[in-house]
Amino acid sequence: MVIRGVLFDFSGTLLRVEPTADWLRAVLDEAGIALPGGESARLAAELEEAGALPGGASPRTVPAGLRELWRERDRSAERHRAAYTALARRVPLPRPELYDALYERHMRPEAWHPYPDTADVLDALRDRGVPVAVVSNIGWDLRPVFRAHGLDHQVDAYVLSFEHGLQKPEPGIFELACRALGVEPGEALMVGDSRHADGGAAALGCAVHLVDHLPCDRRPDGLRPVLDLVDRTG
Repeated sequence: MVIRGVLFDFSGTLLRVEPTADWLRAVLDEAGIALPGGESARLAAELEEAGALPGGASPRTVPAGLRELWRERDRSAERHRAAYTALARRVPLPRPELYDALYERHMRPEAWHPYPDTADVLDALRDRGVPVAVVSNIGWDLRPVFRAHGLDHQVDAYVLSFEHGLQKPEPGIFELACRALGVEPGEALMVGDSRHADGGAAALGCAVHLVDHLPCDRRPDGLRPVLDLVDRTG
């Protein structure tokens, strides 16, 4: 095959969300709440175990009453917010308004950090004339994050689950992305960190390359193999 377009996942692939402790601390500081001793660290650990941070660790367990909502969370903005705030509410916080504040925080550009090689790899694809789409299971508009980090000019299309009512690994969401780039599925490479979600592109005929969902300082060159794949098939 010849790769004529590349589809990228967002979280854990191109950018990574801040650690749970930093996420909580930012919200507490903004609310003017100072917690004694290790209380903040304890709450952050409980929020992480609950899977309350979108883009962070998955829930250790999902309560039976939330399982259907959790499975369908990326189909709409309302479901996404409801699912994650419900998980956060499993952890008692000092004020009830903090649950919505935490959700709002994770959508801010400053809560996200590009991997070290993200900009260089996207630039290299543009230099090669290979268009790029971001394909994400998400409940909010991530375009401002890309603009804030100077990456928006390197992306040709965004296909976001909540805007289409489709979730990876459903083939339809990858088909929309290929169509947006003007390439056939057999000419597209899907790059992501989830064998289940991103691997669904293979059913449509796309090639798939998986990366590790690691902290930014532990994955300095995780996207470089994408360029090798493009050059090898070009």
